[in-house]
Amino acid sequence: MDESAFQAAAEATLGRLYAAIDERLGDDIDAELRGGILTLEFEDGRQYVINKHAPTRQLWLSSPVSGAAHFDYDEASRSWRSTRGGPPLVERLAAELAAATGRDIAFD
Repeated sequence: MDESAFQAAAEATLGRLYAAIDERLGDDIDAELRGGILTLEFEDGRQYVINKHAPTRQLWLSSPVSGAAHFDYDEASRSWRSTRGGPPLVERLAAELAAATGRDIAFD
């Protein structure tokens, strides 16, 4: 994946995550997308950070539940896959946010 394809895929994913979280969980989570960094903060201070990492062409997730994880873009499935074999980014994030808020969220 070249740099421009990475930037486009990363920006599209971060924008889609932000829009869905803000719309569906906006009462429970303060979401902010700025400069390629998506920050999700709960009232109790727990925080998720999802950011682009251009040198490796990955998305990185920092979670108060599962810790840090890195995701490579898989063009065949058009998804961000864990570099350690765990669930894709959107599945992992959806499961953790559902557990934290008691509300299911699906990222279309």
